[in-house]
Amino acid sequence: MAVHHRPMSTKNYSVKILKDLILDIELGHGVFEPTGTSTEIATAVNNYIIEPGKTLDLGCGSGVVGLALAISKKIDGKLFASDLSKEAVRYLKINAHKYGIDVDARSGSVFDPWKDEKFDYIVDDISGVAERIAEISPWFKETACESGTDGTRLVREAIERSPNHLNKNGKFFFPILSLSNYERIISKANDVYENVERISTKKWQMPKEMSRFKNELLLLRDKDIINFEEKYGWLLWSTDVFVAYNPR
Repeated sequence: MAVHHRPMSTKNYSVKILKDLILDIELGHGVFEPTGTSTEIATAVNNYIIEPGKTLDLGCGSGVVGLALAISKKIDGKLFASDLSKEAVRYLKINAHKYGIDVDARSGSVFDPWKDEKFDYIVDDISGVAERIAEISPWFKETACESGTDGTRLVREAIERSPNHLNKNGKFFFPILSLSNYERIISKANDVYENVERISTKKWQMPKEMSRFKNELLLLRDKDIINFEEKYGWLLWSTDVFVAYNPR
């Protein structure tokens, strides 16, 4: 495995995936810092997969999801991974080398880097929050979010194109964040696949930085662009992880 040299602007980040798995990863400027959604995806997919298979980490960022699956022996052979950000791919390679994981990492939009490849498992961790949410949240200070007004553009594209990259009996895993148009994404999934099943759900407290935008958030909810609930004075949103199989 080639040695990947670390750029100077590196920072470290620790993330707990499973009870006994804490990943220490390295991030660089312009690389998306993993959120609870990534850890929820990694945990849900890890718990779902029984037989290891050829796996693509789509929208891999610095590699949290794919590396967790590889370390947990849920991947057969090398890890395949891609991200639109060339810098993210570079750090994925650094982190994979750190953990001794063989990786084929490529840069490009959605499935563009994988024209002739098919997989047993595709795990989609591409950003999916409404445009305005990205602007007022603390999550996209280092990176851009180009998911569209309702946060569904990239997720729906990944769902639409995924059957072309699945082996027979393959599975496509994807998240839906309630800070996007949930119904539009699930409708697309049901149009493309015979079977769409939710395998986990997790509620989160809205970041404190967003509380001063409460009136605007309520307006976005009224327009069905996002959804959240108010409880004990908190604003709560959710991540649901789904598995889809049997393309129509």
